[in-house]
Amino acid sequence: MSYSIKMMRKNEQTTSLWSGGITTQLAIYPEDADYTKRDFKWRISSADVEVEESVFTPLPSIQRIIMIMEGEMFLQHEGKHQVLLKPFEQDRFSGDWTTRSMGRVKDFNLMLAEGCSGELHAIHIKKGIHNEVLDPAYSREGAKRSEAFYCVNGSVRAIIDENEVLVLEKGDVMIVNAENLCKTIKVKVCNHDELAASIIRASIFY
Repeated sequence: MSYSIKMMRKNEQTTSLWSGGITTQLAIYPEDADYTKRDFKWRISSADVEVEESVFTPLPSIQRIIMIMEGEMFLQHEGKHQVLLKPFEQDRFSGDWTTRSMGRVKDFNLMLAEGCSGELHAIHIKKGIHNEVLDPAYSREGAKRSEAFYCVNGSVRAIIDENEVLVLEKGDVMIVNAENLCKTIKVKVCNHDELAASIIRASIFY
């Protein structure tokens, strides 16, 4: 097997308070890294922003990508750009910047230290099957790669390479880890409900 799979159920995730609301750590690498010490290579989290206006915590040398799951947020990066984000829209910015946010939202965050790269994609699945491909062509030689699938709403069944089957409920995250990926890995996401399901896919290279 050229990959490993880790599931983080909603009830297994670590939630903590911050000045603007509640944040939930979904995954961190290395697994023994401590966010407060900033000794991670990458981190994914979700947050409930419960105040109308807040200032982001400075994160020197960290690249950030934020995607809105519920509500609307206006981001203002001092001396840079500003943007209004609606559900499943995203913004990429540096943790070195002074960033202010306006709006009460639920968001998804990807943090990347130096030497890491990544991107976020929203996947909306009506009743049926959606196919995702982990293509070795997009991997760097000798690099590690993690693909995280976070269930925003609904309930889906994930089938990895036709042999691993996992069910993701709202708030669960599945992470596929690959090192020196040498073949295509296919991920089928099946939604058997009448209502559409939504997933955020985070692709991370390090």
